[in-house]
Amino acid sequence: MEKIVIDSDVKNISLVEKLIDEISNQYNLHSDVYGKLLLAVVEGVNNAIVHGNKLNLDKKVQIEYCITKEAVEFIICDEGKGFDYTAIPDPTLPENIEKTHGRGIFLMNHLADEIEFEENGSKVKLVFDL
Repeated sequence: MEKIVIDSDVKNISLVEKLIDEISNQYNLHSDVYGKLLLAVVEGVNNAIVHGNKLNLDKKVQIEYCITKEAVEFIICDEGKGFDYTAIPDPTLPENIEKTHGRGIFLMNHLADEIEFEENGSKVKLVFDL
């Protein structure tokens, strides 16, 4: 597992985008995998910064990743208290369509081949099949 640690500042999302670009180039990932990876991991890191760590610059977001012949795996951890990931409203329901938030986990669920929440939701594992 490789690892990077960033401060809880949304400006650091660009570091994650750069990392995914580098991984994509190094491993010659298919554009479909790259697109899913970029959207889901950036969403996960953004959630960790904004919702998990509440933009507290004293708190860190840890991003671990591993690439095998079969899959790309990312683990995103924040220092927040977690959340009830089983009670996320479906953003496709009519009463939620107009809301400007609440789509991140829905997106991550649909983009990743496997998603797992641990440590009360402050840790998320995303797996993308190759």
